[in-house]
Amino acid sequence: MIFKLGLTGSMGMGKTSTAALFAKHNCGIWDADKAVHRLYKNGGAAVKTIQKYFPDAVSNGSVNRKALKQYLRNDFDQLKLLEKIVHPLVSADRETFIAKTQYKINVFDIPLLFETGSNKIMDKVACVFVSKSIQMERIRSRMSMSEDQIEKMIQQQIPIEEKCRLSDFLIETYNKKDTEKQVVSIIREIENYLNA
Repeated sequence: MIFKLGLTGSMGMGKTSTAALFAKHNCGIWDADKAVHRLYKNGGAAVKTIQKYFPDAVSNGSVNRKALKQYLRNDFDQLKLLEKIVHPLVSADRETFIAKTQYKINVFDIPLLFETGSNKIMDKVACVFVSKSIQMERIRSRMSMSEDQIEKMIQQQIPIEEKCRLSDFLIETYNKKDTEKQVVSIIREIENYLNA
């Protein structure tokens, strides 16, 4: 039996670095964003369909994310169409990972875990969080976006308070040392469950 732990949180909350800590402690990792990159690259499963509906977003056989964002900027219906194309392919990529994984505990790094209903196929869910001020600091430091654009992106997601309420484990990510302690504690709890 493999254990599926969903890992979620809002942007800038420390999800990617938390997933790396799970990997360090011998957990399998499936990353939804990396799956999308695989689908968008040359020969990727999403390229042809995206080219059909968003012709200017494909160049040299792969999806140009910047060009794709131009389509989505002002048109919510376009985003819905893109999700209809991409979500089933991402799900198929995840199923392939589940079928092949050699790890007992597998972490599924999915930003839109609850929004896409992926929480329903997880055994448990962990949510990472920090204060709003630290979140905004982190986002500003790695993205050249206006405050308005950042707020718009955050508003497209379920509020972090709600994600925390719906999760089985909470991981506060203020610093790496404390985050790692929380990760190890969760892994031990899952191992105890698997060995019971």
